[in-house]
Amino acid sequence: MPQERTFDLPVRRVPARLVAPEPGWTTRSDVVIIGSGIAGLTAALRLKDHVDKVLVVTKDVLAAGSTQWAQGGIAAALGPGDTPEEHEVDTLVAGAGACDPDAVRILVNEGPEAVRELIALGTNFDHDADGVISLTREGGHHRDRIAHAGGDATGAEIQRALIEAVAAAPEIEVVQHALAVDLLLAEDGGVAGVTLHVMGEGQRDGVGAVHCRAVVLASGGLGQVFSQTTNPSVSTGDGMALALRAGATLRDLEFVQFHPTVMWLGPESHGQQPLISEAVRGEGAFLVDFEGDRLMRGVHPLEDLAPRDVVAKAIMRRMLDTGQPHMWLDARHLGDAFWLRRFPTILATARSHGVDPVTQLIPVAPACHYASGGVRTDLHGRSDVPGLYATGEVACSGVHGANRLASNSLLEGLVFSRRIAAVLPTELRPWAEPAVDRRPEALVSGDVRAELQDVMSTRVGVLRNASGLTDATALLDKLAGTPADLVDLQSWETTNLLTVGAALAAAATLREETRGSHWREDFPERDDATWAGHFDAAMVDGSTELCFHPAPASDPEAPA
Repeated sequence: MPQERTFDLPVRRVPARLVAPEPGWTTRSDVVIIGSGIAGLTAALRLKDHVDKVLVVTKDVLAAGSTQWAQGGIAAALGPGDTPEEHEVDTLVAGAGACDPDAVRILVNEGPEAVRELIALGTNFDHDADGVISLTREGGHHRDRIAHAGGDATGAEIQRALIEAVAAAPEIEVVQHALAVDLLLAEDGGVAGVTLHVMGEGQRDGVGAVHCRAVVLASGGLGQVFSQTTNPSVSTGDGMALALRAGATLRDLEFVQFHPTVMWLGPESHGQQPLISEAVRGEGAFLVDFEGDRLMRGVHPLEDLAPRDVVAKAIMRRMLDTGQPHMWLDARHLGDAFWLRRFPTILATARSHGVDPVTQLIPVAPACHYASGGVRTDLHGRSDVPGLYATGEVACSGVHGANRLASNSLLEGLVFSRRIAAVLPTELRPWAEPAVDRRPEALVSGDVRAELQDVMSTRVGVLRNASGLTDATALLDKLAGTPADLVDLQSWETTNLLTVGAALAAAATLREETRGSHWREDFPERDDATWAGHFDAAMVDGSTELCFHPAPASDPEAPA
């Protein structure tokens, strides 16, 4: 069994609190939900009848988060012959030994009912000619269990239904264009409120404070820490960084999933990139190299529908071997009518970038897609900070392990938000005044963001090694010492990106093995004897520590 160990974070100047003006306005709400995707809006709708007031805070507009970009669908054992037990095995295998088996069991068993309630709410999933819900298959699944809507617009349809339900609920107040800056903590270290920066919302403009009895983080991931990502621009790790500064634990940050088939737009392209959904391969598309040879043949029994880490590694290996900047996805045989019906959004996006998938190969390469780690929670979404809960991509519930199974992300947000709502009303904290905040404050210049993203992509991306990780840590430490001249959104977001990036790079450096989405070319094998377990990051007296906690490998196919 591996040994528990503690390490100091090499990047020494991670702020314990963000520099911000004193709050110029205040308000109150029993519960504040930060984020407006499937996780945040599900929590709001489930809580509205059990607390006096729910306030939803979103950094852009309600529909601007990651949920609307989900193309493939939502996974659940809904089809004939499928069972939660089979879904559980597929999830554990994909997670490469790092899942929490209890969390996975909850996900797959509560998932079907949660999806049916989503349908009852008004979500219009696709159906076949007989009126039966259409199910397809994606990587790592051994059954057709992916429900989709509008062909490839599942997230947008779910978001539409949830937003309509929230609009019809007067108990829910929404504040848009607002960044959550830091938690306000009571004398006992629990939640007393949260500071927000609202960008032009009438009387609530600039920094203010919401006094509350609980905060639910549903703020999404950290994809913008890398130069190329499928994540929207709002995914800057704000919730994870805020939680770390408040005393919560971040777990499994090194397990960042790089989606294998992101449309390659050229070496100079940065920011959000077009995703070519795994569902395209589920419908028969396949990967080829520049010679036209099938890339996944002989690599894995599921070939092009192998788990995402397997496919991403295969693409990267061929790219490295050949010196080519991308590989190709061949979906020409699907035909024009099928593309228009099943993948209209992807078709339009590809054509807007000059590629017609009906007649041309699609250039693809791996790019940052999903953070399997995040704020460590229990089975009801509770963090280490009393009154702070987390759900969705910002959280580490334990269901994804080292590599998320395709289309389990929407399901996780749905299931665990429901579980938070089941317990939160009965354990609301008393109203408390914020204590004097003695955490040292700092702010990193927003001007260093591009440099930060570049080093994370080139040194802490798909392929990692000790030399690159050491270089990355040294540069991140240097950037952490670049103070901001302006207190603004760019600097707050950059500081949050540096905070989570530094912890991610440290965990990736310490984990000297290859497991799931964490690929060390200098340690190419999985090593359960040394590294079965989790790296946790926590801030203690203003300094961040990493602790390795051993845990038995959770997958049924663990190496002997």
